[in-house]
Formats: sequence, structure tokens, C-alpha cells
Amino acid sequence: MSAGKTLQLLSVAHNYRERGMAVVIFTAKIDSRSGEGCVSSRIGVSASARVFDPGTVFTRELVGEVACVLVDESQFLLPEQVRQLHRLANQQGGVPVMCFGLRTDFQGVPFPGAAMLLALAEDIEEVKTICSCGKRKATMNIRLGAGGDRVREGAQIEIGGNERYASVCATCFYADGS
Repeated sequence: MSAGKTLQLLSVAHNYRERGMAVVIFTAKIDSRSGEGCVSSRIGVSASARVFDPGTVFTRELVGEVACVLVDESQFLLPEQVRQLHRLANQQGGVPVMCFGLRTDFQGVPFPGAAMLLALAEDIEEVKTICSCGKRKATMNIRLGAGGDRVREGAQIEIGGNERYASVCATCFYADGS
């Protein structure tokens, strides 16, 4: 959250396209805050994207010449979908696949897709942001209620942006006995 992951994805897409290379961007169908099939950064840069959902089979979606596959909101991938993308990156000509997303939910529990990405990734680059305390990098996310109070229970997936979530360091995550 608030680290610039989507902006970085859009920058990578721009660099490939600027060189005349075919890029396929995917984003989670469940996250339609910017409109279905739209990847949008907080600073207003956006691009159209294909959507994935639990029924998406990437080996069928990615037939043909593609130079790079970029996945936004990759925490919503299923473990089998991560495996499909991993195979694509390591077979069929080795298409670069870059996934951008969160590791854990608001309770510090790994998303199943994120756990599989961490297990299979050959390279991991952390996109950093600072905690609201200003002292440490943010590595955790907390969910906020309507009044700005912290929500501790609920479904793992509840879509929202900066109005619903905050990025915090582990010290702040555990500060009130969580």
C-alpha cells in the first residue's frame, strides 16, 4: 500500500512498449476501483489491462508473441495461477513475468497467491514505503473502519485504497497488543 507498485508496473510497461515490444498487463477483476480492466496509480497514470479471476488460465490467455507479462494486485492470484505464470517464465521461450502485490493481509496473514509467489520467485524486489510514524519502513497493512479506527477482524479480501488501509511498520502493527 502506498509504495508505488502500480506506478512501477506502468513504468515497466512503458519501457517495453517504447521499444515496440508487446506487453500484456493483468489486474484482478475483484479490484475495480478504477474501473474493470484499468490499472491506475495514485498519481493518475493508468493503462488498460486484462482482468484475471479464479477461473483464468494464463496458459490459454497468453498464446502468441508477448515480450513481457505484468500482473498488478498479484496477491489475488491463486497458487495454481502462480504456477502457470512460473512455467511461462521458465518454458516457452522464457517470457519475463513480473508480479506486483502485497504479501500479507491486514492481520499479517499471507495471501495464498503471495505465498506461492514468494516460494517460486527467482528474484524479489521490495518496493518500499515509510510507516506513518516516520521512523521505519512499512512492511504491514492495517484495515481502517469508517471512523479511521483499526479493524482487526473480517474477510481477508475487502477492496479499498488509502481510505481503508494504512501501511505501517511492524512496531506500529503490534503497538496496541495486536
